[in-house]
Amino acid sequence: GADGIMIVTPYYNKPTQAGILTHFRLVADATDLPVILYDIPGRTGVPIKYETILRLAKHPNILAIKDAKGDFSEVSRVLNQTDLLYFSGDDANVLPHLSIGASGLIGVTANIAAAPYRTIVDAVNSGDLASATAAHKGLEPLVRAVMTHVPGTVAAKYILHGLGRIGSPRVRLPLVGPEEWEAAVIEDELALVKNVAGADFSNFRPDRNAAAGGALPKVHGTTR
Repeated sequence: GADGIMIVTPYYNKPTQAGILTHFRLVADATDLPVILYDIPGRTGVPIKYETILRLAKHPNILAIKDAKGDFSEVSRVLNQTDLLYFSGDDANVLPHLSIGASGLIGVTANIAAAPYRTIVDAVNSGDLASATAAHKGLEPLVRAVMTHVPGTVAAKYILHGLGRIGSPRVRLPLVGPEEWEAAVIEDELALVKNVAGADFSNFRPDRNAAAGGALPKVHGTTR
């Protein structure tokens, strides 16, 4: 029942651009669904280079890119030379991406507070840079809390559980929940979040013990 697929660049073996091109083409050939390329070299080890993106853009099923590379000059070049939709994949750079022509975002922090991102998208589309910038600034401490101390998935679940929106903060290995000091730093950042729609932390009640165990089994005589 999926409406589309998002494919991350093959990781670990560091393929050449020819290998990346062939990989994406074969996957796109094997489906009738629209395909989003996910360019995140910080995690995969290799970028999808500009020339490769131009060639992939010619495939009828490859329609978009989620960009977590942050090379805005390259984003502009691709937007100028292809019909690909660009989605910001870096929560801190949503406004810069949108301001040069990105279509939207696929984010982590938006799971906690979606409304401000809607505000940014609408404001950019209407040419209201002041409103977009104000929403961006308001989100900055929340983005920092989610994205800079532990993996975003870990922080997001910890925060959503503390807000009472999900039943458990636990994550699957190899991820584990925040350690005591990491949780404390996240909560210090959250204390700086003010007047952000959907992010009221006045009744924030995190369960550090529940989060810290991650997916590890409870074994007698261990710390988890």
